Amino acid sequence: MDHPDKAGDGYALPYQLPQKSYMNIKTLHLLSGSIIALFTGFHLFNHLYSIAGIDQHMEIMHTFRVVYRNIFVETTLFLAILVQLFSGFQLLPRFRNHAASAFEKLHVWTGLYLAFFLLIHVGAVLAGRWIFGLDTNFYFGVAGIHLFPYNLFFIPYYFLAVFSFFGHMAAVHNKRMKRTFFSTRPVLQSVVILVIGTCVSLLILYGLTNRFRGMDIPAQYRMLFKN
Repeated sequence: MDHPDKAGDGYALPYQLPQKSYMNIKTLHLLSGSIIALFTGFHLFNHLYSIAGIDQHMEIMHTFRVVYRNIFVETTLFLAILVQLFSGFQLLPRFRNHAASAFEKLHVWTGLYLAFFLLIHVGAVLAGRWIFGLDTNFYFGVAGIHLFPYNLFFIPYYFLAVFSFFGHMAAVHNKRMKRTFFSTRPVLQSVVILVIGTCVSLLILYGLTNRFRGMDIPAQYRMLFKN
């Protein structure tokens, strides 16, 4: 049987990248992904803190903004997102055609969803700040969750975004981790990451919905959803 990375009869597969280009793009993907994951970790912690209350969430948000709301950090983050999207789509055909195990398929599908989410979410935040002149704070993020029928889209949209982040990390962990941890094999470690991700996704929704009690959205954020 031919190796999956090699074409038969001397013909290059249509999705095949030269090995050197593949490794360079893969390195860029991992580097940009690490930058995004670092920011996302703080971002998810901020969202989890909404369980304590909106005021507490906003206080943590303003503290974090001191770090990331500057031209250097924001530019680095935006460039990392662009590199992540570009490199991900370059690697996608190879990953998609070679995906055999459940975690390999999870890697592909969560990557696609995260790309979809980043394009919409980053675009919406930039539009909110630069076009509508809004503070893209807690209320900007949760307005769609609290307004019918838009919440039919935004509730699964946010849940799947957080779950996909952890799912992508679990798939990468399963691929790269070679050691047991407390007698737990890498595949079980990855399952634990998925379980944690599911719990975090639900807890964040619990906080963003004001503990499932709903909330009044200020008029300047409601107007984004007016026809």
